[in-house]
Amino acid sequence: MRKFLASIVVAAPLALTPAVQAQTTEQPNAHLAIAAGDHDLAERQLLAEQRIFPTRPEVMLNLAAVYARTGRVSEARALYHRVLAQKPVAMDVSDGQIAPSHIVAQRGIRQLDSQQMAGR
Repeated sequence: MRKFLASIVVAAPLALTPAVQAQTTEQPNAHLAIAAGDHDLAERQLLAEQRIFPTRPEVMLNLAAVYARTGRVSEARALYHRVLAQKPVAMDVSDGQIAPSHIVAQRGIRQLDSQQMAGR
């Protein structure tokens, strides 16, 4: 089972654009960069990770979180849809619960939608 390290808070507590942990050496550093708000560093690390593991949902979800936080909604949405196109992967959420990768991606899409509605 894969684990979430933290949720990226975009608009409210318990925001649904989560960051997750891949089981590689690069990913924890990306998580730390996301948590520190260093989205440029996180993006570089996640893109390098994605070249090695292009279908890992936790990498795509982390990258989608970075894109959402930096205003690249269409790129974030595309990654969430890529996760939805794969088989779901069970992940441990940071609060100790388990959530399938599909639920995480759907929540991310809903968060993007609510941000767009609020901006109108």
